Amino acid sequence: MSSNTATSSSAAAGSADSSATRRNSKRPKYSRFTQQELPACKPILTPRWVISAFMLVSIVFIPIGVASLFASRDVVEIVDRYETDCVPESFRSDKVKFIQSPGDKLCNRTITVPKRMKKPIYVYYQLDNFYQNHRRYVKSRSDQQLRDPSDASAVSTCKPEDYTKDRQPIVPCGLIAWSLFNDTYSFSRGNQQLAVNKKDISWKSDREHKFGDKVFPRNFQNGTLKGGADLDSSIPLSKQEDLIVWMRTAALPTFRKLYGKIETDLEANDVIHVTLKNNYNTYSFNGKKKLVLSTTSWLGGKNDFMGIAYLTVGGLCFFLAMAFTVVYLIKPRQLGDPSYLSWNRNPGGH
Repeated sequence: MSSNTATSSSAAAGSADSSATRRNSKRPKYSRFTQQELPACKPILTPRWVISAFMLVSIVFIPIGVASLFASRDVVEIVDRYETDCVPESFRSDKVKFIQSPGDKLCNRTITVPKRMKKPIYVYYQLDNFYQNHRRYVKSRSDQQLRDPSDASAVSTCKPEDYTKDRQPIVPCGLIAWSLFNDTYSFSRGNQQLAVNKKDISWKSDREHKFGDKVFPRNFQNGTLKGGADLDSSIPLSKQEDLIVWMRTAALPTFRKLYGKIETDLEANDVIHVTLKNNYNTYSFNGKKKLVLSTTSWLGGKNDFMGIAYLTVGGLCFFLAMAFTVVYLIKPRQLGDPSYLSWNRNPGGH
């Protein structure tokens, strides 16, 4: 009896120890979900399925690519590079000295319209080799100050354009605002002046939420070195759309920004006279300046990349579908019996 009692006691103790071990264990509770034992779809990619999939992609992608290319080709775009031509011959050996000299640098350009351009015609300025995505440049702004007039002194992130010499806060502060593009353009056709509409050229969300309608420029461009355009101190920032467009920084060193819209149709072979002020200094960093006139399509501006990409993928899929079809017809390969696959066999089978 004593032997049986001892055995029972040791068994009970072992059971208690195992129960305690299970309670103290950090293993998750067993679940078919956590153990990935739920039923799943395991399709078999037969030649017919593969060929059909490639053919479906080609049938969808090729028409989209063709439509995209036609839409891009319908866009009329005129690009005029002027940063060198607008410097007098005598100053071309020292362009930085020319651009830093006082006064507006007037320049006259002539553009011939190659095809009929339907309104609205978008006017862009394009800068090359300008890195608006530089970390220190992007951080040099104060979103609080741009929104709220009570935060005019929130300039801690705006160095070196934060305070004037007499410690007055600059509004808007920072390098982005300070370097605001200041070339200007005016257009005429014969004796007709072509007005440039600069309303609603910025994002509506920026005007309504990022720039306050009670925040006015103060002490802006008052330093010894001017970086770009001036701002009218009587107009709130939410109405200064050139500034709003400029402060939405570009991700690449070559970018375009909207200057305005011409609300007049231009006919083929029209001669457009452009009077521009070549004030912006891109010569210090070997930058390029271009004036761009462009129409749009349902796809946007002129861009062949999307159409070429769709046609490339669609054409490749069509070629693969045809190649697999030929191989399947000439030298077919017999498929194995799906019943021998591991997930189709009985758990207890051999």
